[in-house]
Amino acid sequence: MIQQLSPFLPSKSIHLVEEILTNNPIEIKIVNQRATKHGDFKRTLQGRYLITINNSLNKYQFLLTLIHEIAHFTTYKKYRNVKPHGIEWKRNFQHLMLPFIQPEIYPLDILPHLANYLKNPKASTGSDVNLTRALLKYNANSTKNYIFEIEQNSIFVYNKKTYKKGKKRRTRFECLELKSKKLYLFNQNAEVELIKEI
Repeated sequence: MIQQLSPFLPSKSIHLVEEILTNNPIEIKIVNQRATKHGDFKRTLQGRYLITINNSLNKYQFLLTLIHEIAHFTTYKKYRNVKPHGIEWKRNFQHLMLPFIQPEIYPLDILPHLANYLKNPKASTGSDVNLTRALLKYNANSTKNYIFEIEQNSIFVYNKKTYKKGKKRRTRFECLELKSKKLYLFNQNAEVELIKEI
């Protein structure tokens, strides 16, 4: 398993990941990018446990997503039916991530934002704009932008539909779908393809 994962991980994290997987054997599949999630954990109909992670993530986000999903697995094994991102998961995630919070693994411009996020981790790393920005710097040749980065009234494509970015409502942006003229709310960290900056 670790041989399959190694190309996607920071090199100094590999032995730590291997240690975790030795204690928590689970099937992991690396899949093509999905628009709505970086990874997931599920119990299959056959009773197996499976983690899937997008192959498009940079190595720092891949590691964070992997540990996030392993924390779901360890939480499920220990508690069974608790809230997916409740206090039990938060504690497991923090405990599993702690050995990785070091400059040999994460760059110095990511570490403070990662440490801050881990004080009270949310369901999505995308909920933390500062951490998202720090991780984004390490994406190679990405053609995508996060919606919070682009100017108001900019035109962008998301899921093959064209939108115009509108005003911000707390943590989401109002965006007009140009063909139907319907208004949609976008998470501030939705990845979009910019067509025209206003």
